[in-house]
Amino acid sequence: MSYESETPFDSIEGSYEYVHLLAEAIEEVRQEVEEDIARAVSERAERRKEALQLVSYNLAKLSLHITTSRRILNDLRTLRRLLLAERRPEQPVEASVRKEPRL
Repeated sequence: MSYESETPFDSIEGSYEYVHLLAEAIEEVRQEVEEDIARAVSERAERRKEALQLVSYNLAKLSLHITTSRRILNDLRTLRRLLLAERRPEQPVEASVRKEPRL
């Protein structure tokens, strides 16, 4: 009987995928905020522009944290595979080269 995960956080892979989707959503919002900033500039709405710039700055910080989280999750996935022998370690080049017997 296999285990069915109930939330995206039941596995490292699920968490990685969730964080990836979150990063995409943040990027979409950042683009929308940049468009709103341009609109505020054209409308000469200085306070609105400044508020939107603060939003943009905080989204940039959040994006950086999410990128860092994705890297950490990826490292954890790799380490788990190595520890559980899910991934075979690469063999050195000398061991993989087949030597012909001398005559």
